[in-house]
Amino acid sequence: MPIARIAILGTGLIGSSVGMALRQNGFSGNIFGWDRDASQTATALSRGAISIVAEEPLTAAEQSDLILLSGPVFSILEWLDQLAPILKPNQLVTDVGSVKRILCERSAGNYNQPDKPGFLPGHPMAGKELGGVANADAELFRGAVWLFTECAGSSGMSPEASTKAAEWREWVQKFGSRVLELDAARHDELCAWVSHLPQFVSTALSALLEDKFPDDQDLRAIGGRALREMTRLGASPYSMWRDIAHTNAEAVSATLLALEQRLTHLREHLKTPELRDEFELANRFRLGTPHKP
Repeated sequence: MPIARIAILGTGLIGSSVGMALRQNGFSGNIFGWDRDASQTATALSRGAISIVAEEPLTAAEQSDLILLSGPVFSILEWLDQLAPILKPNQLVTDVGSVKRILCERSAGNYNQPDKPGFLPGHPMAGKELGGVANADAELFRGAVWLFTECAGSSGMSPEASTKAAEWREWVQKFGSRVLELDAARHDELCAWVSHLPQFVSTALSALLEDKFPDDQDLRAIGGRALREMTRLGASPYSMWRDIAHTNAEAVSATLLALEQRLTHLREHLKTPELRDEFELANRFRLGTPHKP
């Protein structure tokens, strides 16, 4: 049976954008929505991201073919624990979290077995620095990569859940995303470099400027595009990034240490040809120029 009923648990920016993308691309079934903040769910309903407000999220999940977990990583872990005992083997759970290895570890034994519900970890590489349903957009995922991670043991997923997993991948492609499969450990390592590190760099720079130049209107007046781009992510919510920092600490710490060492190298070579070499490397990466040995 095709996916006809979807429950979105977490109707913030990503969850509501998924609901809106589903509607824009022809999904005609019911979309249940629930959020810890009831006002978010009400707005999601008014914007057409969901069709039914779920009073009881677990009941809505039981009645759905696919359950999308959208929220901080700790909340996704809690949902995995709560849903496992009540869902059937023909149901599929997926998520949009930024860390995957811990989700695979938590789901082991409770999902992806013939008598257990299916779990397909997912992660759209799309978003905004400002969260909430008010910023949701049906076009948010167009042109983005949507990562999927098959956990160890996923081959034991029931045929019904496996069919839904394939169909969900098709819906993601309809959103305009390019699907890419990654191992959980590889996912967490790469995302630490391309997503988590940029966030923490922007947070550190924004916090540094706020600490050193509080209420300095001259600084803000002369700060152009470079300042805006480098501090844009500084507006991101702590609640989401706290969970990422906790659950991908080893990989994030490694990237921060490597950057600290690189910055030290730059500081020590501001007046030497080494600075030119760093700019050449940076230009090569930005332009996508193949490396020549």
